[in-house]
Amino acid sequence: MYHTIIIAGNLGRDPEMRYTPSGQAVTSFSVAANRQYTASNGETVKETIWFRVSVWGKMAEVTNQYLKKGSKVLVEGRLTADPATGGPRLWTGNDGHARASFEVTAQTVRFLSSRGEVESFAPGGVVSAGSGDDSYGMPPEDDIPF
Repeated sequence: MYHTIIIAGNLGRDPEMRYTPSGQAVTSFSVAANRQYTASNGETVKETIWFRVSVWGKMAEVTNQYLKKGSKVLVEGRLTADPATGGPRLWTGNDGHARASFEVTAQTVRFLSSRGEVESFAPGGVVSAGSGDDSYGMPPEDDIPF
């Protein structure tokens, strides 16, 4: 069986990188995916779903270096279920309300923010796990399809 999830949104906080005891880099950040629609009564409804994303290896180092709070990203990966619930991680917020956190292990992270939107932009718009390619170079502007 196989599943994948694709999320486009903004980082809710700066990435945090650490290393496992074996020396493997892992970076964590949160992504807010927003949706806006008009309800049947004509009222505009805004909805935000938060995802906690983990990125491993070389991709962890690159995302930690170039992303910051507010950066636009597209994350492709797999949902990681909470062993206790088999679904999202459940917890109680400071306000006493029940909360759920969707955990994602990233396979690919695409940087969507333009150079003007972020102070330092990665010299490669796509970082993939296990790609074996350390070049991360942006394609010439003539090759960008938009």
